Amino acid sequence: MRTRKPMLILAGLMLLMAATRFHHFGSMSLLPDASLAAFFIAGFYLPAAWVLPVLIAEAGIVDYVAISFGGTSSFCVTSAYVFLVPTYAAMWFGGRWYAARHRSGLGLERASLLGLAVVASSSAAFLISNGSFYLFSGRVEALTWSGYVAQLAEYYPPYVAVAAAYVAVVAMVHTLVATLGGDVGKSVARG
Repeated sequence: MRTRKPMLILAGLMLLMAATRFHHFGSMSLLPDASLAAFFIAGFYLPAAWVLPVLIAEAGIVDYVAISFGGTSSFCVTSAYVFLVPTYAAMWFGGRWYAARHRSGLGLERASLLGLAVVASSSAAFLISNGSFYLFSGRVEALTWSGYVAQLAEYYPPYVAVAAAYVAVVAMVHTLVATLGGDVGKSVARG
């Protein structure tokens, strides 16, 4: 039973990422990309080091399929694309950091610590992915600092908010399962 739970969690995260990654921002009929949250959640529940490269490989495969067969634009696939590796690693390590500090039960302290971990790791992820795109993609010509700040103001809030929303839903389900007597936190997050 112990080995089945992590594999079910990994399968669920991979399915969520595959289902939402085709459209980065989402729409009225499509959920926004859950990739950032999937990496954070994987960091919390799945401490094995092999999980990170498996999810990174899936992200690349989904992007390839979306661009090659799904009609998704390849605008973001540039020399900066490689920086998605440290971007997603920041989220996974954020989940690992929180897992080491997680305590069972309800409370403002626990929620605040989770919020801090999600905001800090998704902020780091944003700086890596967004900064590398502006610096190395060749798609942005002579962007001034004021122009970059304007772009930051437009894209940063939803970037963090979407990741936080997905993590909040998982945290509520985790709390509900733990409250009802499940051992999801003990048997999975601790290895």
